[in-house]
Amino acid sequence: MEQYRLSAPQRLDATVELPASKSISNRALIIYALSGGSHLPENLSDCDDTKVIIKALNEMPEEIDIKAAGTAMRFMTAYLSVTGGTHVLTGTERMKHRPIGILVDALRLLGADIQYVGEEGFPPLRINGKQLEGGLLEIPGNVSSQYISALLMIGPTLKKGLTLRLQGSIFSRPYIDLTLWTMREFGAEADWSAADTITVNPKPYQDRPYYIENDWSGASYWYEIMSLTQDQDAEIRLSGLMDGSKQGDSVTRYIFSLLGVKNKFETKKVGIPQTVTVAKNGRCVPKLEYDFINSPDLAQTFVVTCAAKGIPFHFKGLSTLKIKETDRIEALKTEMRKLGFVLKDANDSELIWDGERCEPDFEQGIDTYEDHRMALSIAPFACIHPGLIINNPQVVTKSYPHFWDDLRKAGFTIEKI
Repeated sequence: MEQYRLSAPQRLDATVELPASKSISNRALIIYALSGGSHLPENLSDCDDTKVIIKALNEMPEEIDIKAAGTAMRFMTAYLSVTGGTHVLTGTERMKHRPIGILVDALRLLGADIQYVGEEGFPPLRINGKQLEGGLLEIPGNVSSQYISALLMIGPTLKKGLTLRLQGSIFSRPYIDLTLWTMREFGAEADWSAADTITVNPKPYQDRPYYIENDWSGASYWYEIMSLTQDQDAEIRLSGLMDGSKQGDSVTRYIFSLLGVKNKFETKKVGIPQTVTVAKNGRCVPKLEYDFINSPDLAQTFVVTCAAKGIPFHFKGLSTLKIKETDRIEALKTEMRKLGFVLKDANDSELIWDGERCEPDFEQGIDTYEDHRMALSIAPFACIHPGLIINNPQVVTKSYPHFWDDLRKAGFTIEKI
């Protein structure tokens, strides 16, 4: 087992070239392929999730292995349903236990030819692609937004387009809006036509050059570092972000303003990638209550930040954390106990820390559960505890492959054990 021992610098002054947005990259690639495009999107993410989509689209083998990439599994399921040929879509053992029945059922209602190779409701899938009719489709709004995005992106290719009605509560709405925005960037006519309904007209995508913004999820770990560093004069410059970004995780900067961090964009140009400078503002709330229903991937970051700063919290909207790369609720409870914090959960969708502590156990190291965000979110705790050990640190390649290199450039000491 590979292990890293981390220690933070006393003085923090860094410029960071963030990775490209995985969320936008994956959407833009599927739309590019559906457009029959000749202009591959620029500044594509070099993370594992994006690489498997690029490889699949380039090679289109009979069996497509998307490994541990949940986004790729959902998006490629829809893409292959409307693309000629027969393919088996598979992944890791964990992927074979991540549910996909809701998406398959929805695609079948649109006319898709999909069979389960193994267990009903789970990958692998055998997909026979063809032209689909489209029309009205109703699905629960509280499912993974990736299911909804996968359906929306194929909407322009359907004979009758797509009218998608979302029933009940709608989860992760910013990710749906990001999909619609990216679709419109490629000429699609797609938007909310009612509070619970999205209409996509049967108008082909346009082949066009496209540049991808950098990743606000990746930025969140540097905001966390800024919040936790002991250097009161610290400054971090983060490249390629947009003021007014459509990425749901851009809410990072607003939540961190409650946890002692301020930021400033270099210009007032909305919609153009630029550098944001992050520094301390010295003000923190005494307790943080937040509903992460629209940005669940940020939950781990704020669990670690708040606990490290001694700020009790009550976080809601975390139901999708149980079906991510690991059960993130249980993983956080286990690993935060190693750091000396006793978390409680409720209703399979809430995490609570009321200030209760326990004796830490730093010797075992922090386990990462084949989950990139466990490593990314807990690594900044090295600002509080020099010598923090991270087990299996290479899981970060799923979304932020050069994270450890960026930490070294910022002055962190990273020692292989």
